[in-house]
Amino acid sequence: MSRLIYFYTKDSLERVSFNPDLFSKELNKAIRNLLPYEMEHLKNWLKFYTDNKPELKKCVSVVCD
Repeated sequence: MSRLIYFYTKDSLERVSFNPDLFSKELNKAIRNLLPYEMEHLKNWLKFYTDNKPELKKCVSVVCD
């Protein structure tokens, strides 16, 4: 079940990546809902996904620091 939440979270983040404010809100939801090992997977994915999206780097710095 929790693996589904991880994939749902990634999908949600991709859908709202056009707006940094929405992206930040979805990211905060993910922080509250995901398990610690899922957060590690999400951090790795976020580093890869935001590599070419400088407008989202600020949002990701909260999680990846």
